[in-house]
Amino acid sequence: MITTVILNIMKKFSVSMLSLLFAGILLTGCKKVFDLQPQDQLDHANAYQNVYDADAAVLGIYGKFMGLADRYVILNELRGDLLDYTANANEELRQVSTHTVTAGNPYADPRPFYEVIINCNDALENFKIMVANKKMTEAEFNQRYSDIGALRSFLYLQLGIHFGEIPYVTSSLKNVDEVKNTANFPRLKFNILLDSLISFTAALPYKDFYPSGSNLNLTVDGYQTQKFYINKKIMLADLYLWKGDYLQAASWYRQVMEYATTAYGFGEEYYSVYRIGWAGNSNHYVSYSRAGDASTLVYNDGWRIIFEQPFGSRSSTMEWIWALPFDSKFKPDNSLIKLFSPVGGNYLVKPSQEVFDLWDGETQLPPPTGTNVPPMLPLPYDARKLLSTATINGQPVAMKYLYNYINYATMAPFDPLAKNGKWFLYRQSHMHMRFIEAANRSGKHRLSWGLWNNGIAGAYPAPTSDVTLYHNTLTESYPFNFDARNSGNSGVPYYRADWYRNIGIRTRANLSSVAIAASDSLIAIEDGIIKEGALENAFEGTRWPDLVRVALRRNDPAFLADKIYNKLLKDGSGNAAAVRTKLMDPANWYLPFNW
Repeated sequence: MITTVILNIMKKFSVSMLSLLFAGILLTGCKKVFDLQPQDQLDHANAYQNVYDADAAVLGIYGKFMGLADRYVILNELRGDLLDYTANANEELRQVSTHTVTAGNPYADPRPFYEVIINCNDALENFKIMVANKKMTEAEFNQRYSDIGALRSFLYLQLGIHFGEIPYVTSSLKNVDEVKNTANFPRLKFNILLDSLISFTAALPYKDFYPSGSNLNLTVDGYQTQKFYINKKIMLADLYLWKGDYLQAASWYRQVMEYATTAYGFGEEYYSVYRIGWAGNSNHYVSYSRAGDASTLVYNDGWRIIFEQPFGSRSSTMEWIWALPFDSKFKPDNSLIKLFSPVGGNYLVKPSQEVFDLWDGETQLPPPTGTNVPPMLPLPYDARKLLSTATINGQPVAMKYLYNYINYATMAPFDPLAKNGKWFLYRQSHMHMRFIEAANRSGKHRLSWGLWNNGIAGAYPAPTSDVTLYHNTLTESYPFNFDARNSGNSGVPYYRADWYRNIGIRTRANLSSVAIAASDSLIAIEDGIIKEGALENAFEGTRWPDLVRVALRRNDPAFLADKIYNKLLKDGSGNAAAVRTKLMDPANWYLPFNW
């Protein structure tokens, strides 16, 4: 349905809301905001006159942000150990994978990030002017200012992760090249940058999801827009995690983990959204139609459809926190199909042998047995391998970004010209592992183990049907006080607590729990969840940041260097040992800041 809000935007810009989003309409400079005029867009003198102009600016910035999708994946995954380049890759991609980036490599160019940042700065300044001149209400200002401010913090965190020492520019500029003037914009070390980002992001006035029906949360052109926008609480939690303030990080993650408590009435969503919880419908389990029969792995439901279901579906509602759509009817083109697909794309990157070995090193849960069914051995691999990758024309393919373009059953495009898809930026399993990381570092090892493995109730089992004193951590203070009590239908007293459906990341993936000795639980759990991040979130843009963050925290370069060495060695790189030696110096984790 096209709402009054969209009609107003269309009247002003003669394009739909999604046209604004996908076009990436904002230019780099602050003096000229819109590119084409007058039929499509407005010049800067006529922009920012009312809240609809402000919405157009927000959408335009996100449109330009979408142009970073392939760069984001390349920097965060190809620099790590789960993605490798193909024979089709150019020298620049090979350099990224082997940590031999030289001056002039376009992936070591910070300018594309700063172009979006300068757009953000321009919008933030104009939003302040608008609210001062009563061209938007304070409530409208709070939402839009907070959104673009949090997106800017996300971009700066990415720059800090990959370049280490960068200029922190918070003003609009006539030309993005002014950023390289170190006299005006001195470079901040990553740890100091984090302080600035935390201070700014914590002060943002609006951090919640946008309410349904508001200007920024609509269904238009078939897309439900709520998940388009960055989650401010997650952004702040990530910053605190990087800084090592684990209590604050866990507190902000917990708020999003319990979003359903206030967003939904009692039912599937209440107990399942963002809780890694089972549901009567839209389960995201790894499962089989015949227990123990590997050939009956379920593809048309469960874990794989996380990456296929449309925005607004129950499945996407339960899993995704932040994602953006590529639509063939709009620009920009789907750069992730170009990157990953051997059909209709350029097939430049592929899964590494290392990630296959990690999946193959797991063991699934034993199949259930019945009266006439003898015990069967558990399958000796992680089935997420088969749901995350495929073989097409004899080549290994990372499939997560391709399931809206390539039919999983035929491995042929639904429509070769309709290169639709999504850019996945954050989902519930990603958030849970970050919460576990913070909880584990806060000394809550048993809770961390349960959320990672077989759920809260599994970590705190009850010996009888009376679960009054079990299935919970209510003796802990917030944010570590969870109630997962479930007494069953005949239990007395009767319990169905908010977290009773939580099953843990590994149980959802049909994997056996990992045994951890109490004497080394902190490091063992941290090692385990970083490995689990590879198994669960491979190719989604989390890997290099996870490796850097833990290696920095431990002051242990080998934690990172060994994993890159293993990838390069297994994929036949001749300089694996030299790269390991190089990465033993943390200064070499960062790209050269070449403008």
